[in-house]
Amino acid sequence: MNGCHYMQTLTAPDLAVWLSDTTREKPVLLDVREPWEFQTCHIDGALTMPMNTIPDKLSALNSAQPIVCICHHGMRSMQIAVFLEQNGFTQVSNLIGGVHAWAQQVDSTMPTY
Repeated sequence: MNGCHYMQTLTAPDLAVWLSDTTREKPVLLDVREPWEFQTCHIDGALTMPMNTIPDKLSALNSAQPIVCICHHGMRSMQIAVFLEQNGFTQVSNLIGGVHAWAQQVDSTMPTY
């Protein structure tokens, strides 16, 4: 998976800045965790799409829109980000540290698990 492949990554504070910047196109916040995890906590406005459903739901995503892949700690979302890029998505980023980092660095009121 290494080589010339460059995966775009975002830190939680960087994502917070992006979401608050009215001059930038808002990314799709693609949360690939399981439904129970999403119910426990998620970033406002996130789209829930568990990772095992993504191959069947690719057509529901717009490959021209910026997409930020999100999971608990950033590992599952990285796999999905790579998968999306392999399927022609060009503006994909992975949230480093996932919702856990978001809770620690951005939103201290978010529940953690």
